[in-house]
Amino acid sequence: MLEMVIDTRCHDLGGFEVGRVLPFRSRRMVGPFIFFDRMGPVDMPPGIPRATDVRPHPHIGLSTVTYLFDGEMTHRDSLGVEQVITPGALNWMTAGAGISHSERFDGLREGGGFMDGIQAWVALPEAHEEDAPAFDHYAAGSLPRFSEDGVDGRLIAGSAFGLSSPARTHSPLFYLHAELADGARLALPDGHAERAAYVAKGEVEVDGRRYRQGQMLVFASGGRPLLRAVGPARLMLLGGEPLGPRWIWWNFVSSRQERIEQAKADWSAGRIRLPPLDHDEFIPLPGAPAAEPTPMS
Repeated sequence: MLEMVIDTRCHDLGGFEVGRVLPFRSRRMVGPFIFFDRMGPVDMPPGIPRATDVRPHPHIGLSTVTYLFDGEMTHRDSLGVEQVITPGALNWMTAGAGISHSERFDGLREGGGFMDGIQAWVALPEAHEEDAPAFDHYAAGSLPRFSEDGVDGRLIAGSAFGLSSPARTHSPLFYLHAELADGARLALPDGHAERAAYVAKGEVEVDGRRYRQGQMLVFASGGRPLLRAVGPARLMLLGGEPLGPRWIWWNFVSSRQERIEQAKADWSAGRIRLPPLDHDEFIPLPGAPAAEPTPMS
């Protein structure tokens, strides 16, 4: 049963606009997914200014999950990792007790190009919120694929449809990219308490009603909702087990509000290391007095 529909809202990162889906005022999380941004689709012109890049910034208490359909980005973090992100590959950065990273359009800067992808955040269970930070890269060819009746899919993380991704996660979840031919049908995987489908391209039909690109469909637990493509469509399916309430402020997520206050102080004081391969600039802590932590559940 369809529980709600979340429309994308435009959000400016300070030079690059994204389409924000989660968190939403009446639906903060889907399983452990606490954040979901669409990067594009956008045709970036030659000579992309560096102001478009996302400069070094910090995270705690979460994993960033970056997945591209088109284009290229370069990730650099405080562990010393430098990784070019390309379509179909998975980049999973676990912030744990604290990490900083940047995301730059180095590969597109001179000649420009088409850019499209998703960055999600997955909250960490309380037992892993203070884990040592880590970064894992999974090439597109290492992620399980399936193809049947007009549906071509890639399991990015977790378990679904009898498949298991090699991606190292910290709680039960699934995250899946599917391309549907016109008229193809895809049921949401069962066995997960919370589930959603994001329409990345085209339109789908559920129970006789159509939903368009940029909408996230959140389903009640139980059953196997069926989505039918109206023309070629691209879907991202996601969900898993809920982790309980979380606080979120800027790039920090925690089960404890005081931990976010500590992270704010740590970034302001320079106690979270900058990426050694990208340390000449950074995003300062937002100073708006109205920006107070918000509980997420």
